[in-house]
Amino acid sequence: MSFGWGVAATGRIARAVGMVVAEHPEMHVAAVGSRDAGRAAALAADLGAPRSYGSYEELARDDDVAAVYVATPHAQHADVVVAALEAGKAVLCEKPLTHDLAETERLARVAQETGAFLMEGMWMRFNPLVRRVADLAESGDLGELRSLHASIGFPAPYDPGGRLWSPSLGGGALLDVGVYTVDLARLLLGDPADVRATGSLAATGVDAESSLVLTFAGGAHAVLDQSLLTRMPTTSLLVGSAGWAQLDAAFYAPTRLVVQRGDDEPEVHVLPDRRAGFEGELEEVVRCVREGRPESDVLPLAETVATMRVLDEARRQLGAA
Repeated sequence: MSFGWGVAATGRIARAVGMVVAEHPEMHVAAVGSRDAGRAAALAADLGAPRSYGSYEELARDDDVAAVYVATPHAQHADVVVAALEAGKAVLCEKPLTHDLAETERLARVAQETGAFLMEGMWMRFNPLVRRVADLAESGDLGELRSLHASIGFPAPYDPGGRLWSPSLGGGALLDVGVYTVDLARLLLGDPADVRATGSLAATGVDAESSLVLTFAGGAHAVLDQSLLTRMPTTSLLVGSAGWAQLDAAFYAPTRLVVQRGDDEPEVHVLPDRRAGFEGELEEVVRCVREGRPESDVLPLAETVATMRVLDEARRQLGAA
């Protein structure tokens, strides 16, 4: 039986993920919800969904919706996620799960209390090439891991009331794109023993750019750069004593991986479609729901909480609003 999804929101990412659902042979978009009923109806028509709603609560009550994909701005995630969980729906919520550690921990508790499935939509973790690098790191194939360098950034037009720059909307480079660099570092190197952050703030008080140095037990370190002011390479390089692995742009949804071991010829791995990460996270939700799992073993809530803990500390050091 086809798995029914509810899409909460109507923006660019909601449409992109909704299209992946609509084109998947084992899934369908059952309904779209938004605070704007007209926009919900328009996206529902584009995705082939039979119903649309002018509220997220109505979406969560739809009997054909087995899981809700939440794609509202992250400062608005919590209320939508809680409504879905309390309605007994599984939830896949766009990254970052919320705008701070306290709210992230709260949603994890609500999921535990209701017994409903919850997972952050960190599509990077489900990209086959990222999984390949994680396997290399865990297996010791690259030797003793020594460093990770990752960057992500783009020049975002300044709009003090916009999603990227407003404190009330959860703005700032770390929450919007730094979540990728920090989560990659944790995936490959584990939890850092020390976090150091430097950077600059926008006039609104959110972080406009930052550089993080994470130090790990054993001496490995990660240098992570994120910016809303400048375009960055958006690549990552993991270096070990026996070789290195580089994910080409964009490292969070890569289509090319280069692995170098000693003096051997480099291995090049190519993935034809960067949407594989979207498909992977959607399929993981379906698998877990059908197996009765309360959370994913690929991306458990403890991982999401731990990444937000690093982001919170970095934002504290920067004095970000």
